[in-house]
Amino acid sequence: MLFDSSLRRDLTRNFSATLVVILTVMLTIMLIRTLGQAAGGRIAPQDVILLLGYVALGYLPLILSLSLFIAVVATLGRMYRDSEMAIWFASGLGLTRFVRPVLGMGWPVLMLVGVLALVAWPWGNERGVELRDRFERRSDLSRVAPGQFQTSRDGKRVFFIERNTDDPRVGRNVFILESKADTESVTSAKSGRIAVEGDDRFLVLTRGILSTAGSLPPKATATLDLMRTPTAPNQGELVWRLGLLLGGANLVLLGVGLSATNPRHASNWNLLFALLSFVVYYNVINLSQAWVASGKVGMGTALGLAHGGAFLLALGILWWREHTNLRLGRAAPAPAASATGSVPTRA
Repeated sequence: MLFDSSLRRDLTRNFSATLVVILTVMLTIMLIRTLGQAAGGRIAPQDVILLLGYVALGYLPLILSLSLFIAVVATLGRMYRDSEMAIWFASGLGLTRFVRPVLGMGWPVLMLVGVLALVAWPWGNERGVELRDRFERRSDLSRVAPGQFQTSRDGKRVFFIERNTDDPRVGRNVFILESKADTESVTSAKSGRIAVEGDDRFLVLTRGILSTAGSLPPKATATLDLMRTPTAPNQGELVWRLGLLLGGANLVLLGVGLSATNPRHASNWNLLFALLSFVVYYNVINLSQAWVASGKVGMGTALGLAHGGAFLLALGILWWREHTNLRLGRAAPAPAASATGSVPTRA
């Protein structure tokens, strides 16, 4: 149908342009932040681009959802300002009829958001954690002194090693204590030596024992592993990941209802209000994650309140806009006919 194809074409064009702009801005901000971390000695300079890619991959679901939301509001808002919506309404099409072509264009984007949130987000976070840990461990090797307890620069590791040979790269009775927010591990070994491979330095342990009380942080844990271990922090992370997908779908429906504007007073207030709604909605998603992670509410309750409420709100706005348009159409006066049956015109 001409209506569906033309609307999808406009939505695709606006979505592509919006995605390029937002992605460029976000990449610039993340590049500056990553360069600052490299200058501060928290990551290796040669890993800046790689880490930037991992971080961008993690933010991509949010960027895609925002771009799709803005595309819906901007496209339908332009149709309101150009009186195209009035023509479609007069031809018998209601506002709910716009939902089908909008979802027809948006469902591939929503599927991509789901894959990125459930698969790419934990994978990118895990790779980023590995990069940072590798750099910290490499720099900590230079602090090891025989017969002394040494603390790493960030205060998360404590080292002790005895030297019993003339080779400064070999020692015995190695002890390493590492503490993180949710992880504490103790590593001991009978002996150890420093090995150099390229620009990297490694501490190779012999006859060692590792005792750990924890694992990867929830944001770097695979989705299936989170489901197998339903602790409060893991369920909070699941609420966040599922919220990205459910939130993107609800925003599409909200965009259809929030795009209405008065063609006689052309302005972008509807777009500003839509952006404010986006900020509020994603703050609600973050808040629901924090509540579930702290054990205040259950996972199902948080998803139902946050996204079920947003879905009902979107349906309510669509119903209100639909009936408002119908009332305005019925209240519009019909042109008066003359005695001869013709419509009077201006001379």
